[in-house]
Amino acid sequence: MRRIFVSGPLADFMDVKGESARHIGFSLRMAVGDALGVAGQDGRCGEAEIVRMTGDTVTLALKKIIDSTEPPVDVWLAQALPKSDKMDFIVQKAVELGVKGLFPLQAANCVVHYDPAKQADKLRRWQKIAQEAAQQCGRGVIPEVGPFVTLSSLFDRVPADTRVLTLYEGPGREGLRSILSGDFCGSWVLIIGPEGGLAESEVEYCRSRGARTAGLGPRILRTETAGLAALSAIMYDCGDLGGM
Repeated sequence: MRRIFVSGPLADFMDVKGESARHIGFSLRMAVGDALGVAGQDGRCGEAEIVRMTGDTVTLALKKIIDSTEPPVDVWLAQALPKSDKMDFIVQKAVELGVKGLFPLQAANCVVHYDPAKQADKLRRWQKIAQEAAQQCGRGVIPEVGPFVTLSSLFDRVPADTRVLTLYEGPGREGLRSILSGDFCGSWVLIIGPEGGLAESEVEYCRSRGARTAGLGPRILRTETAGLAALSAIMYDCGDLGGM
């Protein structure tokens, strides 16, 4: 069932306006009487029926509350800025896999650098991609993209009960399988380097801030693959993927 996000909590009747209303009427070609999935800002999900369509407003009547599709763990992806439009792909697929949020990371080996105005433009674009992906795959929330971070500012944001994993192909790393086989953890941050990888000094800094370095196997994965692979492994381990 198609799903949209409403601007407030779920209620008996909800008005959807602007671009979302036009999406329902023109892109989805829906009409009065059609059923639609809804997700509210209160984190609840439900099924609704279109009861009125007038101009730029679509009125929905809530029919029932349904179980949330959100995973049982929170995973944030700190993705070093990749070249080209790879970040578009990473945002879209990470949202589909259940990521809680994404931080664009400025690392030493990043080829891409954005000034503040360009950063704002990119965040708007990536947030729109996240919303579209969340609607398409039936998420209960829209993951937040941003702000841009450095390693230092990233660690300053990490709560004490969150495990931080730095994906790394060098010596001293642990296998992700062995890390996941330990005690359950409900909150993770994954740090992914750019095409040239993280600098040795950056890896040591992560370790000094309590992060563990993790490898994904015998092959070196591209930056746009590594984070998604690790995210998938965590979601599978917690029962979110492959649980049906």
